[in-house]
Amino acid sequence: MLNTLWLAFFVIAALSGLYQWIALDDAEVFSRIVLSLFDMAELSVQLMILLFGTLALWLGFLRIAEAAGLIEMLGRLLGPLFRRLMPGVPAGHPALGLITLNFAANGLGLDNAATPIGLRAMRELQTLNPDPKSATNAQILFLVLNSSSLTLLPVTIFMYRAQQGAPDPTMVFLPILLATTASSLVGLLAVAFMQRLKLYDPVVLAWGAALALAIGSLMALLASLSSAALSATSSLMGNLTLFGIIMIFLLVGARKKVPVYECFVEGAKEGFEISKNLLPYLVAMLCAIGVLRASGALDALLDSIRWLVQLAGMDGRFVDALPTAIVKPFSGSAARGMLIETMQHFGVDSFPALLAATVQGSTETTFYVLAVYFGAVGIQRARHAVGCALVADLAGVLASIGVCYWFFG
Repeated sequence: MLNTLWLAFFVIAALSGLYQWIALDDAEVFSRIVLSLFDMAELSVQLMILLFGTLALWLGFLRIAEAAGLIEMLGRLLGPLFRRLMPGVPAGHPALGLITLNFAANGLGLDNAATPIGLRAMRELQTLNPDPKSATNAQILFLVLNSSSLTLLPVTIFMYRAQQGAPDPTMVFLPILLATTASSLVGLLAVAFMQRLKLYDPVVLAWGAALALAIGSLMALLASLSSAALSATSSLMGNLTLFGIIMIFLLVGARKKVPVYECFVEGAKEGFEISKNLLPYLVAMLCAIGVLRASGALDALLDSIRWLVQLAGMDGRFVDALPTAIVKPFSGSAARGMLIETMQHFGVDSFPALLAATVQGSTETTFYVLAVYFGAVGIQRARHAVGCALVADLAGVLASIGVCYWFFG
């Protein structure tokens, strides 16, 4: 899938360039295409420098949390809920702790750090699989919730916005929180419908009621604020949550006599190892997207969609953020490339850039997660996993558009 997508970018760019040259007499089009290759390669290196530090920083803090027993505590706390949602997984099974850690990494927006943890969780779930070629209900639920990507603290998106010069990188904190909650809830409901899960169980209802109360209270508070106050509140809550989590990790670690410095360094080393392997993929995707934009093909597609939207009498500002939404189910690196390119093309705090950042944080790369997680354990029959995950993706995109018009309208 990714090979086809990447090759298609270049083929479409070449055809569009030929059309621009022959039909529109634009002799400079191939000069712009070649220049975009070098510009995107340079931008990839600049992003990697920041990515090294960000992943090292957060994997360091996550290692402290793990050593302090916070992850194990989360596993015990969520155990009763997971036993209802994943009845095929026995209590105390190692998969539950790994699933919790994976969700924690996703919640912090560390998708690259979450992947190796998620693979370990999938392998543990596979030990309970009576048919190794077919996905179990627990594996499907884990994959759908993973692809819906409940992101409570999207630090990677904050990092990209900071790198592009955003005065307030955390401005998209609340929009992402609301959109990713919608995608995760829809994903859970879709799987529950297919698997006949008993969501009316008292434990599940208690968790659902608590979540609904928290989200409802937050939305009621936000509804009473002006647009300027919404942006300010999003920034304040993002920064407070970010620093508060760091302090909890450190203080609990110190109380448990964890050598916090040594643990941090060990985790940071893991982050460095993960980061250095990402540069080739980042260069590949950013360069492919750069030539697509420089050839005029991407603008032509968006202009066509914009024309249809305006014909229907709708506000078409969201159209410029659609490239990120379109490629997100297929490739995280392609979506990141689209996000960065949108920031550069329209401005980091423009409506398209803010919407693209929200879409990026609302869901995961469905087909990538499907291929990697199921491929790692040899599963060939995904059953209803793809359909449920795509429904969650669509919910995330629609929710992103709605909350961005609300916040940044």
